[in-house]
Amino acid sequence: MTLFDRIVLLITGLIALYLSWRFYTRYGKKKALYDIYYMLGFIVLLVSGLLLIIYDFDILASPYVLTVATLIPLGISMGLMNQYLPKQKSVYSWFALLGLLAIAFTSISGSPLKSIAVPVFHGVAGLIIFFLPIVLSIQGKAVKDFWWVGVGGALIGLGGIALAFLTSGKQLLFFSADFVFAILAPLLLLMTLAFAWGFVKDIKHG
Repeated sequence: MTLFDRIVLLITGLIALYLSWRFYTRYGKKKALYDIYYMLGFIVLLVSGLLLIIYDFDILASPYVLTVATLIPLGISMGLMNQYLPKQKSVYSWFALLGLLAIAFTSISGSPLKSIAVPVFHGVAGLIIFFLPIVLSIQGKAVKDFWWVGVGGALIGLGGIALAFLTSGKQLLFFSADFVFAILAPLLLLMTLAFAWGFVKDIKHG
């Protein structure tokens, strides 16, 4: 990992910390469960970034890190479902729980089913984070700039699936290990900036 990567990851962590604080502030006023889910996602992003800075990209090979990192898309997608699709949140909650358990079991046990569990779960969570904010913005059911959260969702989905294939020993399209590690830190920063823009607009909107 280069010095540039570490600086970018540090900036990403600071933005994640800022977002967590904004969600905590709103939670103090509204006591809404979705802010807890959002905080979970971005606190895990902060911790993951710090671990990468300290231990380099090699830590991504750890099944425990892979399992914990799953809480990033889990937290954000659960927050969106609770905030905007409360009628469907129960069904998705069960799916998310089963997905997390499947990823934990297949990763820690070394099961070949990990190559299925991780892309499926990350893919579904990523699609929710991508499509839902964009649709809500178009329909006028969310603040206009909330579609930026969807941009972050596209980036988190792409990065998550690419990493999942790498950890399973396979390659997704042209996403070789060298290429993924070269773009990972900037990708995380761009993702977090997109999330920050969309979510802060939502928080300010009330």
